[in-house]
Amino acid sequence: MAYQVRRIGKVVMGGLAGLAIAGCVSDSRIAPDTAPPVAYAAPRPVVQPLPVKAKPRPPEALVSLVRMLTRDFGGRVGIAVKSIDDDWTVESNGDLKLPQQSVSKLWVAMTVLDQRDQGKLTLDDPITVKKEDLTLFNQPIAALVKDKGYQTTVGELLQRAMTQSDNTANDRLLQYVGGPTAVRAFLAKKAIADIRFGPGERALQSLTAGLDWKPEYSRGNAFEQARSRIPASTRMDAFERYITDPPDGAAPRAIATALARLKRGELLSPSSTQYLIGTMESSRTGKQRMRGAVPEGWTFGHKTGTGQNFSGRTAGYNDVGFLISPTGKTYTIAVMIGDTDKTIPERQALMQAVVLGVVTNYRW
Repeated sequence: MAYQVRRIGKVVMGGLAGLAIAGCVSDSRIAPDTAPPVAYAAPRPVVQPLPVKAKPRPPEALVSLVRMLTRDFGGRVGIAVKSIDDDWTVESNGDLKLPQQSVSKLWVAMTVLDQRDQGKLTLDDPITVKKEDLTLFNQPIAALVKDKGYQTTVGELLQRAMTQSDNTANDRLLQYVGGPTAVRAFLAKKAIADIRFGPGERALQSLTAGLDWKPEYSRGNAFEQARSRIPASTRMDAFERYITDPPDGAAPRAIATALARLKRGELLSPSSTQYLIGTMESSRTGKQRMRGAVPEGWTFGHKTGTGQNFSGRTAGYNDVGFLISPTGKTYTIAVMIGDTDKTIPERQALMQAVVLGVVTNYRW
């Protein structure tokens, strides 16, 4: 019996061995010991990166001119020139906050037009200017205000404020859109930095003179008479406080940048943008400021600003605007004289020199 068991085991083991040998032979026939060919991808062509176009640089001659003008003029002066097409800025004292005076009418006009874009008002809205709305200094509209007031429209007031720098027209618009708070909200909404908006014409001029506003100051030369009775030391203190930290202070670079954004259509709708720029081009103020050097074939639109005089000094003498070449290339310019004892012709010559510098260094 044991013998049979041993025999069966040998037979089984032998069979398994044979199967193993047969399996090896069979595998070697199916998968010979030869590596399959490797497929190689064709080399990719080398793509050279496109050259980075260098950002245009401002003309060195213009840079030198602007620096020289602010250095040699005397007083507190800031200048900024921005090329909208080439995206460069030339400035000197560009971040210095200087009194805007009537340049601030720009922000009132923009606030009006922004509310128009929102459907809150139209330029044809009727509006009445009453005697209690009168301000001081330059207010041609005062001659039209009778006992029952003067019936007009939002659009007419905006035109008067921007083209004649009418203080009463501007302050009535300011009241209509919600006061200084509304203008400051517009500036904040549009991220227009480094530009302050003051308390309105009456309060601002009273503050500069060392007075508190009274309604009777709007009649005749009552304001000037009241101002003349203030002690010189009190007036000087008020004057110095104003020019040192003007509540309507703005940086020239900020104004040039804001005007560039307006021109690019970033602040108002296309129709409101075109309307405001066209209004600025029709302005009749400051003919011998920057406009006095604009050559034939160029287009110019601007807003001026002029402050009070005291002791031979002027707190704010400004001109800001657009200068457009015959080919359409556009520059924005802000020339702001915050405090100076220079004569008016000398101030105008400074402003004209900036325009001539842009024109002389203009390239297609």
